[in-house]
Amino acid sequence: MFEVGFTEILLILGIALLVLGPEKLPGLAEKVGRWTGRARAMARQLRTQLEHEVTMEEMTRSRAAQPPPPPPPQNPPEPTAATSTPPPHSGPELDLDAAVSGIEPAAPHGQSAEDAAADAALAADAPLPKSAP
Repeated sequence: MFEVGFTEILLILGIALLVLGPEKLPGLAEKVGRWTGRARAMARQLRTQLEHEVTMEEMTRSRAAQPPPPPPPQNPPEPTAATSTPPPHSGPELDLDAAVSGIEPAAPHGQSAEDAAADAALAADAPLPKSAP
């Protein structure tokens, strides 16, 4: 419908150069580029938001079409002796609070102090300590 070819762009730039002069033309080109970038960003944001809304609407429709989950039983079964005992531990426990906080747990049994220091140095990306000969 409305097409602007290369020759039309050259004609517009030539007229702008004659009207504005060589001093103001770079500033105008910078402003036009900035406004074009903002318009593209706004269009991209609008498209993303519309796609998100459509997705959310489809999810609510699919949830409404699904039957509701069955209600939980009124009288839960009593626990038996086999289910009430905790499972046996197969190894040392992992303390997640210590692992997240960065504090190293104590060395496991059978590990020497040198091995523990080497493991700590590797974890901290520090050079290994020198051991006595």
